[in-house]
Amino acid sequence: MKKKRVILTGREKSELVGEGVVTIILLLLLNLSIIILINLAMIKNQSLVNGIYYLKSTLVFANGQHIWSWERIFIVFMGLGDLLVLYWRLIRRYHQMQLRHVIQELHYIAEGHFDHRISFVVKTDLQKVIDSINFLVDSTVNAMDEERQIEKSKDDLITNVSHDIRTPLTSIIGYLGLLKTDHSLNPNQVKYVDIAYNKAEQMKALANDLFDYTTLNSAKTKIKLVPLHLNSMLEQVAAGFELEAEAKKIDLQTKCSPIDLTIDADAEKLVRVFNNLISNAFKYGHDASFIRIAAKKLDTRKVELRVENDGEKIPASSLNKIFERFYRVETSRNTNTGGTGLGLAIVKEVVDLHHGSIRCESDDHLTSFIITFPIKTQMLPSTGTVL
Repeated sequence: MKKKRVILTGREKSELVGEGVVTIILLLLLNLSIIILINLAMIKNQSLVNGIYYLKSTLVFANGQHIWSWERIFIVFMGLGDLLVLYWRLIRRYHQMQLRHVIQELHYIAEGHFDHRISFVVKTDLQKVIDSINFLVDSTVNAMDEERQIEKSKDDLITNVSHDIRTPLTSIIGYLGLLKTDHSLNPNQVKYVDIAYNKAEQMKALANDLFDYTTLNSAKTKIKLVPLHLNSMLEQVAAGFELEAEAKKIDLQTKCSPIDLTIDADAEKLVRVFNNLISNAFKYGHDASFIRIAAKKLDTRKVELRVENDGEKIPASSLNKIFERFYRVETSRNTNTGGTGLGLAIVKEVVDLHHGSIRCESDDHLTSFIITFPIKTQMLPSTGTVL
């Protein structure tokens, strides 16, 4: 890193000149006031004049020189004092400007530019602060890089394991399914086959969710943006839950305003978002009488998507954690009352990929998952990167 001195801006140079001019004027006024006060004192006190004359007569320097003008000597000393005061004020202001530049650099780094370092060289203790900041940023970047590598290794491990588990699980579920249709089994055998089949299904669901989450969380994940007619999509999603809604006597509603609302989105991933949110409402929305999925245009740039139900309230303490992976409001981890704890984490990853935002609001009357999406999302055709 190339070191450099703090370069003042034009405005700061003007500040420094102004500081010098004001200081000189104040010092001149102070000097003039002191001289006037001394002259007044000498006029009113003859003994003071005689004392000064006596000193001038008796003090002898090299070559027999006497002090003939005390005023000149006093003015010289005052001038030297003025220069010291002027230097002190200017150098203090200059150090303040250096500190201002360091703070600006620190704010720039804090905004996420972790490859930037403060390259200033100063001759005060501020240099120790600069070196400490650069060392702290280096340490932080190294720690972040290590954490990314650890996270990547962990995600790769989860992805590979979940992918490898799904193939034998599919075979196991297939064979258990055949056993379930075997009428020669006694009741105990049927019971154990059913238990094994259900556990295998749960394990497969967990493996699928783990694979999907780590895949979505990968930096290499790309989304395929296409124009998506929201009203048609909402109706198709609702149709997939009609039987479950009838069985649980829940009114499944859809609403889209305007009816022809279209956005740029990855259709497959957005359907996954609604499927997860609706499944979540069925699992946790106890005593709900309706589930409503809705889309509304907010302005020319954004739309709002909602999944709402009037079931049991989500505790306030859980609202900030609900999108964390493996977090479940139902803390017993009972697979009969909840899923893997990855459904909402997957939802958030998909929303983030679309540069949207999601939040949850819940009270005694309504629980709402509210998603804000951009209507149009630009994407680089060569990389598939969303802008």
